[in-house]
Formats: sequence, C-alpha cells, structure tokens
Amino acid sequence: MLKNTFFSCHVLRISKKSSTFAQNLYHTGQNGIFFVQFVDSFEQNNAYMKELILRHKKECEYLSSLSYQVRSVQYPIEELLQTNVIKLITGPRRAGKSVFCLQILFGKNFAYLNFDDETLVERFDETEVETALAVVYPNYEYLLLDEIQNLPQWESWVGKLYRRGVNLVLTGSNSALLSGELASRLTGRFIPLEIYPFSLQEALTYKQINRDDPMQYHVAIDEYLTYGGYPEIQKAPAVAQGYLSSLFEAIINKDIVRRFNIRKVRELNTIASYMLSNFTNLFTARDLADTLGIGSPTTTIKLVDYLSLPYLFFYLPRYNHKLQLMKKAARKVYVVDNGYLLAKAFQTSDNYGRLLENQVLTDLLRKGKKIERDLFYYRTRNDKEVDFVVRSSNRVETLIQVCYDLTSPKAQKREISALYEAQDELHAEHLIIITQSQVSALEIPQGKYPISILSYADWAAL
Repeated sequence: MLKNTFFSCHVLRISKKSSTFAQNLYHTGQNGIFFVQFVDSFEQNNAYMKELILRHKKECEYLSSLSYQVRSVQYPIEELLQTNVIKLITGPRRAGKSVFCLQILFGKNFAYLNFDDETLVERFDETEVETALAVVYPNYEYLLLDEIQNLPQWESWVGKLYRRGVNLVLTGSNSALLSGELASRLTGRFIPLEIYPFSLQEALTYKQINRDDPMQYHVAIDEYLTYGGYPEIQKAPAVAQGYLSSLFEAIINKDIVRRFNIRKVRELNTIASYMLSNFTNLFTARDLADTLGIGSPTTTIKLVDYLSLPYLFFYLPRYNHKLQLMKKAARKVYVVDNGYLLAKAFQTSDNYGRLLENQVLTDLLRKGKKIERDLFYYRTRNDKEVDFVVRSSNRVETLIQVCYDLTSPKAQKREISALYEAQDELHAEHLIIITQSQVSALEIPQGKYPISILSYADWAAL
C-alpha cells in the first residue's frame, strides 16, 4: 500500500544524447520518481545553423551589391554554369575568386556558404546544413561553397551533393584540392578554373588607363610590374607593402602551418625568405639544405612543396625528353605576384629584368598553361638558357626569352643566340623575345630563324 509513504516528483528536460545519464539517475533516485522528458537537440542546432547561414547570406548580398572589375577567363561563363559538372575555382587568397563567383552567379538563385567562418567549420553537420540551406534559400539552383578546403573531409560531402544533382561552384586557395578523393571519385565531372591577381589589362581597365596618354600608360605598366596585380592595392599603392606583407604571413600561418601541423616553422619561414630573395633563380633541395643549414634534403623538399600549395611559389622544371633527368635537374623559383617582392622589403630597382620574367610566368599560367605539362625552362648543349619552353600536344610550340632592356647589341646577341641554339635542338614553331624596350626603335639583325620582338604589354594582350 502507498499509504503514509511520500514520493517526490522531478521533471527533467534533457537531450537524447544524455539518455544514459537519465537512466542512471532514475535507478539511483531515493524515494523519488524521475519523469525524463527528452528534448530533441536537432531543432535547437538547426535553428542556430539557420541563423549562421542567414549571416552568410547578408554578407553575400552586401558583396554582390558592390561593383567589380570583370575578369577574363578561358571558358564561356553561361555555358559553364549550364553544365552540371562541378565548377572548381582555385587560386591564391584575395585574388578575387569569391568575387568572380558572385559575378557569374549574379541574378541567379544560388545559396552561399563561407568556410572561412570557423564557427561553420566547427559546428558543421551535413543534415543540419542542408536543412537550413533549404529554409534560407528555397529552391536554390546553385550552391556556392567558398574556401571549401577549410572543411575536413569535404570531398565526401561534395561527392554526395553532386550525386544528388546539386549544381556546385567551389572555391579554394590550395592547389592540391584535386589531388585527393575528389579527383579519384569524380574524374571527368569537374572543371578547374584558376583565378590569379589582376592581369595587366585588367589592372589598366580597373584604373581607367589606356594608350591615349602614353606617359601615364607606361608609368602604369611599370607600377604593375613593381606593385603586382592584387585588386586591393591597384588604386592605393601606398598600402601595398603593409597589405601584402600581412597577407603573405597570414597565408604561411593559416594555409600551411596550421593546416598541415608544421613543426619546423622557423625553417619554413627561412626557406620562404630565401625563395623571395632568389626569385627566377635555380635551386635544388640539397643546395637549400646546405645553404640554410636546415638538415636533410628530404625535409627541405617537403617544406618547399608546402610553400607551393597555397599558390605562393611556382617551381619550373628544366625541359628534357627524359623524365628521370628532368626530375633530377635544378628548378627555377617564381612568386605568384611581384607585389610580394616589394612587400618583403627586397630591392627591386635593379631587378626589373627578373620582375618582368616573373610576371611573364604568371601570365603564362593565367593563359591556361601548366607547369610540368606545358611550361619549362631550357639549357642548350652549350649551357645557354631559354627562359620558357611552351609545349602543346607533346610538341614544343614556342620558345620565349624575356629581356627588360634589349637596346644594347650585347643583350640582343645574348638573347638571340640562345634562341637560335635552342631552336636547332627543339624545333619550335615560334620564337619570341618579350621586352620593355620601345620595340619600334630596335634594330634587330635578321638571322636564320624569324623572331617576334614584342613589348610586354602587346604580348600580355594576346
């Protein structure tokens, strides 16, 4: 009988994840009955995710309201969007990838997630995110995932979305995005497109400068070669050094040290500084290890490779028909943007030739050429160097020499003789010398092969 017996009644609201705790609590209760009322935490989490995605939407709407320089790319945009293949937009940070995506999706019904938001990454749950997206962006036609490389195991989720028919546009600041699971699972189902800092023509258009004022035009070209093409500094070169120095260090720390858990941070920064000061020069891992006192060449080459992943440095191999010999030869180092050289306080006044060569490499990449597939440097049997070998369909298409000042007979002889000698060995279709000299004033002797002498501006516009 229950007469004269007192019971206390307690009501607990806990989440389903705490059910084990509730059972234990029920069994250990003394003279008490515990009524456990489960609360589904999914609704709470989904409400928070909805608010987070709404913040991203407001950010996207604000950015979309601004005016931007139209970017030149190698694919017709409307045709690109109409396909269901994944559009993967890669390139260095702050080069304009997100803005480019907002431009091509302007006026369309698209959803947006920014994975530079650490809160989104930390709280990410596939079901919650997809449920919130459907509420915030009903019946969206495209899904833009910005800086997707920040999400761990992102390839698996993207693969699921693709198989469900979601039209995806991704951006990422890591050149290795396609080297993992996405590449193996979705071969032939994505289109990569790289966005670099402004080209010369984009920079001139953005600043509304043309050839009508020759002095202003040539000054603008020299400024471009010195300050680089990052959009933020085009109309404010005074901030270039501080802005790009900060950006360079942020990329090192966020996209390399933190992402790959680098312990040898001092060695990594030492190599980065060395590469900046030796841009367009040859290097080997063994020489770097010995010169910088880092240790083994194996460790050195790992750190060198890390520096290339976020589009900071490029390493150009020496052209050779034998792949094994090509892999063993020294490589030449290039920087993604000339502005970084100014930002890190290196003297550039005496390096205009190297700055021009560095810019030509970036322009070749912007034109769709790929290092180790299409692009190389070359040394002839007599050890004369040609700056760039451009290959197409397994044949040498073009040999390019870069010479800032081609007015002296000595410079002309050096560049032309190297091209002729390389032509005898490689049989290229075109020979080009790119210069900042006034081409119309040059008197170039005719030789056994025709050579096109182009100003940098004319070549870049091709």
